[in-house]
Amino acid sequence: MKEEIKNKNVLITGGAGFIGSNLIERLLKQNNKVVCLDNFSTGKRINIEPFLANPDFKLVEGDIRNREGCDKAVKDCHLVLHQAALGSVPRSINDPKTTNDVNISGFVNVILSARDAGIKRVVYAASSSTYGDSESLPKVEDIIGKPLSPYAVTKYVNELYADVFARLYDMELVGLRYFNVFGKRQDPDGAYAAVIPKFVKALIAHQSPTINGDGSFSRDFTFIDNVIQANQLAAVTNNMEAVNTVYNVAFGERTSLNELIAYLKEFLSTYDNAISGVKVNYGPERIGDVPHSLASIDKAKHLLGYKPTYSVKEGLKKAIDWYWNNLSTP
Repeated sequence: MKEEIKNKNVLITGGAGFIGSNLIERLLKQNNKVVCLDNFSTGKRINIEPFLANPDFKLVEGDIRNREGCDKAVKDCHLVLHQAALGSVPRSINDPKTTNDVNISGFVNVILSARDAGIKRVVYAASSSTYGDSESLPKVEDIIGKPLSPYAVTKYVNELYADVFARLYDMELVGLRYFNVFGKRQDPDGAYAAVIPKFVKALIAHQSPTINGDGSFSRDFTFIDNVIQANQLAAVTNNMEAVNTVYNVAFGERTSLNELIAYLKEFLSTYDNAISGVKVNYGPERIGDVPHSLASIDKAKHLLGYKPTYSVKEGLKKAIDWYWNNLSTP
């Protein structure tokens, strides 16, 4: 890809998380100096261990809710990729205040620290949850509904703040509405684990995964390499029409949870044939869940030149290879 971040000093907030650590890995390979800001509330130290000995990597242990920590992290940087947030719809329902503090107050701190450090371009993680109760498919950036969770509210407020900050402070802010990202280093543990690593871990252990609902709910699952591409395109574009806006970041295909389980069993069975016979449990639907999600990626293709390189099945094969090597017991 020609449109890459190279020879820059880049701050990645939430760098010890799943998406952040994958961005760090790629940017270090492209001759950048990378600063990671993380408080390890959800990020994992093991995710950044491979980078600690790299002289071009710097860890700033801190919380985006602390403005001084943000100021320290952005010092001498050219660009910010803001990935830090408290994700998970259920978590936000159980603890809306902390989700609000991190995702809104923390977001404001990061943007203002970037502004005061003279950094114009900030690419930030938005969310497909912003579409809320809108039933239209595919999801198009300028048609949204009412948020269905505190988490969705916080991610929409980020977009509103970004729009205001861009106009008030002459900044270049780009929001990327991620659709169900998956890939290596995604945490399979904990109450708020994403569905793919959670299912994979259960299947590897010959345990029945639980689907919330009847399995007909669908998502536009998006492989991590596509997300890395979108971040880089948003960071380096010289097209001023392409900044100060938001984009769907997805593959543009819908996969039901039943189809997802079938793919996982198929690919995992190449390592352990017994997995093909593992049964699936079905539980109640989760409060705040959107039944179906499918993105239009036309805007990102047109303005950023986004071309996702991995389909769901291709991405799952790569992800499962990583999970098998990291989760299975000898």
